[in-house]
Amino acid sequence: MGDRVHPRDSPPASLPVSSNNSGEAVGQPAKPQCPAPAKPVPPPGTYVVQVPKDQIYRYPPPENARRFNALSKRKPRRSCCCRCLCYTLFLLVALIVALGVAAGVLYLVFRPESPKYTVSSIAIKGLNLTSPSPISPEFDVTIRAENPNDKIGIYYRKGSSVTVFHSDVKLCEGALPTFYQPSNNVTVFPTALKGSNVALGSAVKSVLANQQRQGGVPFRLNIKAPVKIKIGAVKTWKITVKVKCDVTVDALTEKSNVISKDCKYSARPW
Repeated sequence: MGDRVHPRDSPPASLPVSSNNSGEAVGQPAKPQCPAPAKPVPPPGTYVVQVPKDQIYRYPPPENARRFNALSKRKPRRSCCCRCLCYTLFLLVALIVALGVAAGVLYLVFRPESPKYTVSSIAIKGLNLTSPSPISPEFDVTIRAENPNDKIGIYYRKGSSVTVFHSDVKLCEGALPTFYQPSNNVTVFPTALKGSNVALGSAVKSVLANQQRQGGVPFRLNIKAPVKIKIGAVKTWKITVKVKCDVTVDALTEKSNVISKDCKYSARPW
């Protein structure tokens, strides 16, 4: 029979026991234990395979190689979109700043002022309050336009309109003449306004007659004129000028006098 061989990590054989005079068992002194190794010792039957780090991080496993190649070739779309958005915002801000600076320089150089408009006189014909049939009134309105600017001229273009209302009823309409108004200039021009087949209700006729007896008939005059501004040698695009005048006359005749007037001006850049 062969000798029995114990494995390396099997427990050591029991030490011999001797007894003293009192019959107590006394063993031999135990051997000092060895310190634990710095690295843990793998249990029996365990295999450790060491692979270089560069192979672990550089090369994906075969089953993920195709996906890795596809992801590595994909372009960073989000970063391109972010760059384009940033460039667009930067250009927009730069354009706004440049326009603001240019507008400030132009304002300091030319010192623009708003033109002033008023109604000098009104002659009324054909406003018969006793006729039961529709009427065709005519208003000859004299308008005064003042350009107070030193270096700015105004071109009055075609397409203007002038209308006269009373209690939201349009009585007549017409247009302004086309002309150029230089700087520091006052232009007074008559404007003939005509109405056709204007039907006035009995209530409107009664109000007009009562106001004429009291010596004050109010009208609303609306002016709409496309103009071009000349700054030096440069002409702007068409700008729409709107004027609303509240005018009161003392009679509904050709010799009526304007007793009060209040005109408000506004402009629309396009």
